[in-house]
Amino acid sequence: MSTAGRIEAVLESKYTMEGAGVRLRRVFANREAHLMDPFLLLDHFGSDDPDDYLAGFPWHPHRGIETITYMLEGEVEHGDSLGNRGTIASGDIQWMTAGSGIIHQEMPQRYGGTLRGLQLWANLPASDKMMSPRYRDISAQQVPEVNLDGAHIKVIAGEVQGTRGAVGDIVIDPTYLDISMPPGASLVLPVKEDHTAFAFIVEGEGFFGNEAQPVSADHLALCVDGDTVSVATRSHPARFIFVTGKPLREPIAWGGPIVMNTEEELEQAFREYREGTFIKG
Repeated sequence: MSTAGRIEAVLESKYTMEGAGVRLRRVFANREAHLMDPFLLLDHFGSDDPDDYLAGFPWHPHRGIETITYMLEGEVEHGDSLGNRGTIASGDIQWMTAGSGIIHQEMPQRYGGTLRGLQLWANLPASDKMMSPRYRDISAQQVPEVNLDGAHIKVIAGEVQGTRGAVGDIVIDPTYLDISMPPGASLVLPVKEDHTAFAFIVEGEGFFGNEAQPVSADHLALCVDGDTVSVATRSHPARFIFVTGKPLREPIAWGGPIVMNTEEELEQAFREYREGTFIKG
């Protein structure tokens, strides 16, 4: 028998500046990481004012994590120390496993409408912190889509009704869905046992679990204690990402773009970056 999950917390995103001067909304980061394990950070970036985003995210290092960038609208040019170069356009995903170390840049391009995107950081377990870096560029056309109970679902990772997502072979066994629901719809989403699950509302509002109050745009609902999450809309539609992952339950030593397990590992990473030995093999 399935058990319906409940909402443990609702987080409101807050404006902050990041990169070389990009104005974005931070949904969660260091202070909430203990709740969100294995996820570390979620940013919602974008604006209809190019001055808010054109400064971009110039060359910077990562180690010990995966970064997942999902462009909702607009374009971002990227490059990295593996030699990858290209543009992530509307609906595209960049799933980058930093592992032992990668240096990259992400530069939003001027866009005629409202540029919008999401970046999620996922932690790597101690056993995989120093794995070989890898980069996956998934085009919008590669993402399978499913219609379920009136909802339209883009399956980026995980599985819906036998349809597997565009990204597989990820350590934390994630689900990453982009879900659009019309007014008056309802949906039940499965959650694997003991996995962390959350929904971040991109547009509109939705009712999760037995909550009487809706979760509105730019808010996150953390779902716990169940193997399903129920979602309903009433007078308004909703678009949200639904993400799950297997918790690591390991210590976190966090220094900006690098996340390790101990302060000694963190210090070593920054020392190697300064000395030019950060990139392995």
